[in-house]
Amino acid sequence: MTKKRDSLRRVAALEMPLLGVIVQVLLYAVLWFQSYYPLVRLKLKFYFKGHVLVLGIYFVLLLFFMSTYGGMKAGYMKPLDVILSQVFSLLLVNIISYFQDSLLRNWTLPVGPVALCTLVQVLFAIFWVNLSDKVYKKVFPPTPLLVVHGVRPIQDIMNKFASRPDRYRVEEEINIAEGLPAVEQRILSKSWAVVLWDIDVADRDQLIKFCYERNIRIYMMPKIPDVLIKGSAQLHLFDTPLYMTREYALTFGQRFWKRLIDVVCSVILLVITSPLFLITAILVKAYDGGPVFYKQTRCTIHQKKFQIIKFRSMRVDAEKDGVARLAAEHDDRITPVGHFIRRCRLDELPQLVNILRGDMSFIGPRPERPEIIAQYEKDMPEFAYRMKVKAGLAGYAQVYGKYNTTPYDKLKLDLTYIQNYSVWLDIKLMLLTLKILFQPDSTEGVEAGQTTALKDGEETKP
Repeated sequence: MTKKRDSLRRVAALEMPLLGVIVQVLLYAVLWFQSYYPLVRLKLKFYFKGHVLVLGIYFVLLLFFMSTYGGMKAGYMKPLDVILSQVFSLLLVNIISYFQDSLLRNWTLPVGPVALCTLVQVLFAIFWVNLSDKVYKKVFPPTPLLVVHGVRPIQDIMNKFASRPDRYRVEEEINIAEGLPAVEQRILSKSWAVVLWDIDVADRDQLIKFCYERNIRIYMMPKIPDVLIKGSAQLHLFDTPLYMTREYALTFGQRFWKRLIDVVCSVILLVITSPLFLITAILVKAYDGGPVFYKQTRCTIHQKKFQIIKFRSMRVDAEKDGVARLAAEHDDRITPVGHFIRRCRLDELPQLVNILRGDMSFIGPRPERPEIIAQYEKDMPEFAYRMKVKAGLAGYAQVYGKYNTTPYDKLKLDLTYIQNYSVWLDIKLMLLTLKILFQPDSTEGVEAGQTTALKDGEETKP
């Protein structure tokens, strides 16, 4: 029965999305053979292998972008997220393919056919993702969970699981204070997956071995040492595994390539976005006559201070009391122009100058103010770990978290990036950042009255 369910899982989660990609390629093939190849043929005649190459490139590009953005995760992610991922992937691939086909003709092709093709593909994506999601949910009902927790409140994790009722269902919870024998007995009495949430390391290790031995699925909240160990290098010098964490977060080669990408990309983007710079500057200045740019002291690698540059989105007297605070939801300090440029991310454009100067990188932990860092470090001394690399315009915590994700969770996300760094990871996060620009929840503010992302009375770490 288990093998049959595993087989159905592969069909629902992998083969259906892959079949959807193949259908999208066939729709593009109709565009190619009926609209574009007749025009290209006037300049360049294709044989069978040529057509296979054109369609093959389209398939590889579409599969790459959909895999990168999560378009292949129907059933795993929310349907709307998968649809947006597929639509974004289709737009990127169709734009690339349009210019590729135009180069084959040596002149621009009509835009109408590719626009119509894209519309049909988007409609098919909406239909197919919803169908795939229904098949997945029919085959795999929500996973029942037993939450094993410590003394701290568990409402946060309960809310997180409750946000995905299609995948998880918390049936019961038990406090580790009842003792390991009682917890183990409860686990054995239920055929559920186990969530280990914020419990002592010794108890956690014992329960992990207990569940592993009995083939019980485990979900575990990692602590910071777990994140550091997961990103360490595994050595085989002796007859036992050896893990190593380096004294430098990035090697010399990694720093070189990261800096080269920053310089090249920032120069290109500064040239491309120069019209947006001018328009945004005019809008900010015209609204209230105040300064166009807003400069603020932030910290980068090794807590080195620098002046971050943004287009001003708040009133000139937004912090006249001298208290540093994050933007709140429906913050009345933000001007109408500020709301617009924040939603479109235009306020971040001047940071390209910071990247070119070497203050920041494209990808890295977001830079914080010195006073906010000091507040965080009172509760989380490990917060300083995230400054082992340059601050970034966007980062792991921005891609996989939200604006109001708790500081401790953001810290673990940033450390995951640092400990698993590669040039490819930077490129992947840059591509994913393009997607989250269109997600409204990524610009949510903190609750009114908060000076940091930490809520009153909130525990920051186990």
